[in-house]
Amino acid sequence: MPILQHADYQAPFFMKNRHLLTVYPTLFRKVENVNYRRERLTTPDQDFIDLDFCETGSDKIVVILHGLEGDSTRKYVLGMVHIFNEAGFDTVSLNFRGCSGEPNKNLRFYHSGETGDLHYLINYLVSKQKYNAIHLVGFSLGGNVTLKYLGEHNSEAATYIKSAVAVSVPCDLASGAIELEKSHNKVYMHRFIKSLGEKLMLKAKKYPGEIDLKEYDQIKTFRQFDNRYTAPIHGFGNADNYWKQCSSRFYLPDIKVPTLLINALDDPFLGKECYPFAIAKDHSYLYLQTPEKGGHVGFVNFGNKYYWSEKRALTFLKEGK
Repeated sequence: MPILQHADYQAPFFMKNRHLLTVYPTLFRKVENVNYRRERLTTPDQDFIDLDFCETGSDKIVVILHGLEGDSTRKYVLGMVHIFNEAGFDTVSLNFRGCSGEPNKNLRFYHSGETGDLHYLINYLVSKQKYNAIHLVGFSLGGNVTLKYLGEHNSEAATYIKSAVAVSVPCDLASGAIELEKSHNKVYMHRFIKSLGEKLMLKAKKYPGEIDLKEYDQIKTFRQFDNRYTAPIHGFGNADNYWKQCSSRFYLPDIKVPTLLINALDDPFLGKECYPFAIAKDHSYLYLQTPEKGGHVGFVNFGNKYYWSEKRALTFLKEGK
């Protein structure tokens, strides 16, 4: 039942190409009138996470998680903030460690399976005793974190989280990494590796001898990057172990919160294992929707200030279906 067979998203007739749908919002979309209030939380390991609140005085809040090498200023985050604020929700956009414009303190940073900071944020929101309802929206890497968290903390999460939406999620990290190695994704891969390398350079200055950047320019894939940096820094040993332990696909069966996963069938970043039809088919809480078009965090609409994914997320969080 939770496989939603029909998606009403129609890509603009001149923008059927998955790469156009992917890059257009980043390059050309404008989202105005989002005014953040930043708050910094000190984490239990004496690091910090930066939160960007946009408040309407509501008793319900949406926690928004960005994608790889993103932050709270990305157009897809701002669009989601805007539509939920207009609908009467508060929002808080979580900047993952090292993504808020300032390097985090510790050697470790963020990764696709890091749910501890999200858990800490949710407990913080609960402790404020302000909100009667907390919802989650995650994009790409942030979507994987969202889904993994809901599976890991299933019963506890169901106590506090009313619903969740995850968009363009590489829920099988190995499959996504292999897909990004393909020639048609070369530009994206290069940008990710370059951006991550710049952050590692800052880490290497702060932690001399702990990060080896020798021949970094030879790294071309996530397997190489994760084997050399992500996995050992965060205690996974190697890329395969990291991908296996952090892929949300393995946590989906345990989710107990109404959750919508939107993965376009033409997403250039996702392999076939990122479309969990078999899991969703008999799931009581996981709804899977796979529009034919959409690209990666695309779903471009013209003639409407909100993209299809934003309107779909608002509908699901309000109605739970």
